[in-house]
Amino acid sequence: MASGQLSRAEALACSGCRHACHVMLYADTKAQLFGRIPIKHIILVRCVCVCVCVCVCVCVCHLSYSNTHTHLYMSASLSEQAYFCVSLPQMQMRFDGLLGFPGGLVNPSEETLESGLSRELSEELGLALPISVEDHVDSCYAPPSSPSSSSRLITHFYVKKMDEEQIREVERAAASTAADHGLEVLGMVRVPLYTMKGGGGLASFLSHSFIGNARSQLVHSMLRLNLVAPGELHKALTHSLKTHAHTKQDLQAALALTQGLRKQF
Repeated sequence: MASGQLSRAEALACSGCRHACHVMLYADTKAQLFGRIPIKHIILVRCVCVCVCVCVCVCVCHLSYSNTHTHLYMSASLSEQAYFCVSLPQMQMRFDGLLGFPGGLVNPSEETLESGLSRELSEELGLALPISVEDHVDSCYAPPSSPSSSSRLITHFYVKKMDEEQIREVERAAASTAADHGLEVLGMVRVPLYTMKGGGGLASFLSHSFIGNARSQLVHSMLRLNLVAPGELHKALTHSLKTHAHTKQDLQAALALTQGLRKQF
């Protein structure tokens, strides 16, 4: 068992620990992008906005997922590239500006992990999805929220495969009937699993900020379920590191701009 990971029994036996359950929802699809490129998979993810909301978008913006399809590019000739759409995982944009999976805190003394997760999904997605013990993937200690934090949080991760129409129903309900929409959850977004010639797609998505270990959970799930080839995922992560370097430069330039404006007032 990997460092930090626990069996289900060990996790539930932990005295004084808090528990949080989250789930990755995904589905196969026969849909084709532009009528000719097979998408194959749909994966739902939740985003979070730094200070105010929870879903799969960014801050106060509700991102559209209809055009964020996954593409893998492969050489067609020296002058053109063919794009192959592989899958669309989904996540949420959270209230704190971070990406994450649907779910939340549960109380094992009052409910099972699965019933607690279903309750959280009802609030965030507008649907009470049944979650079973068979959907459980792993349990582990969450990274501390701060160096001085003494609170121990155990996260339980689930993966549930659904039909494509069920996924679409979740997307509709999350935006129209979910109690937490626009508050704790800012929106659902599909994960682009493709890597484009310029590094766009999955590489750009993975360079965003994720809550806790959500990025690792996404990466491990994509590999375990064969949604992305290991080589393509390695390429995407490598490009994400380069994106982070460029992002740092952009933030430094923006900071310098605001400092200059402050001096004028």
